[in-house]
Amino acid sequence: MIAALGLGAAIGILLGLLGGGGGILAVPALVYGAGLTVRAAVPTSLLVVGISSATGLLPRLRARQIRWRIAAVVGAAGALAAFAGAAVNRLLEPRVVLISLAALMAVVSVRMLRPDGQARSDCALPDGGINWHGCLPKAIATGIIVGFLTGLFGVGGGFLVIPALVLLLGLPMPVAIGTSLVIIVINSAAGFAAHAGDTALDYRITAAFTATAILGSLAAGRLATHMPAKHLRGAFAYLVLAVAAFVAIQAGIHPPIS
Repeated sequence: MIAALGLGAAIGILLGLLGGGGGILAVPALVYGAGLTVRAAVPTSLLVVGISSATGLLPRLRARQIRWRIAAVVGAAGALAAFAGAAVNRLLEPRVVLISLAALMAVVSVRMLRPDGQARSDCALPDGGINWHGCLPKAIATGIIVGFLTGLFGVGGGFLVIPALVLLLGLPMPVAIGTSLVIIVINSAAGFAAHAGDTALDYRITAAFTATAILGSLAAGRLATHMPAKHLRGAFAYLVLAVAAFVAIQAGIHPPIS
């Protein structure tokens, strides 16, 4: 239970500070730290990440760092695709799920760290508006991909949403983080509904994770609104890369229980 409290706080801090990273850490933490099976860790992760992400939105509401219409389009497309991802998840071995997740995380983090990995999109207009003619197809495609992977891997999708919002849709990093939290809430709810009947949840661990994740998310969310976007971007990329290496090594050495 002590491990659950500490890991929950870490997940909340990551979500509040970076708008992502909590989901990708939650599944490995629940499997290797709290001793849950992969089947139980997936819906538990989605529940915890969804609630703590909703909490992390509060400081960003006041800072007006959310593009609500983009979040609605990406989130709606992702919610539908999450059910397809969950169906595929049930067909795969737990080790395959974790190793595939680690590989995807590594690709995303390297892309974010490249010198040319800056926004090159006409979606975000200088006055803060949205160019929907060029942005709508990208937003829908982003939602479908992220939603499918949310259902497949049991993550909120922040580690994919943020690069997509920055690199494809051209949002500034602080705005991408706030917008991603809304999308994570939507995707997590859909993913949890898709996995809800897979296994019984351990409510003691779930409650401990959620409570400390909420506290960590609130505290970190206030700090993040004052941090430079460049630092947030680099921290996010290195975090994803480090967790990818951990998951790959652990999945190879200690095969997870289904």
